[in-house]
Amino acid sequence: MKDRVLIDTSIWIDYFRGGNEEILKKTDQLLSYASVYVPKVVMAELIHGAKSEKEVAVIESFVEAFNIIDQTENTWIKAGTLSFSMKRRGVYVNLVDCYIAVLAEEYHCKIFSLDEHFKEIKRFLKIEIV
Repeated sequence: MKDRVLIDTSIWIDYFRGGNEEILKKTDQLLSYASVYVPKVVMAELIHGAKSEKEVAVIESFVEAFNIIDQTENTWIKAGTLSFSMKRRGVYVNLVDCYIAVLAEEYHCKIFSLDEHFKEIKRFLKIEIV
């Protein structure tokens, strides 16, 4: 069975802009051997930051190429609870990152991101980071 990997916004931005060679190589490897999952919120973030209609079209084509995931009945509640628990221990992480982490847990995905917050979240939620 292929690994399930949720690719976060930060990776896609770096990938599309031809950034870090190591990130490009790792992303290409994951696209070849893993089942790639993309949350709808990541698609929304990418469309929000798009610079052209062409970029928007590429992002919209994700629906055909990847496993697009969305919230379950309690995803947002779990994300809020995670954020609350973290804040009580002095760790502040944006709610969308908590939401993405909860989605990764619910869909049994590893997270591939440049965002260091996921390392903090990992202390509070059973997630794996690529």
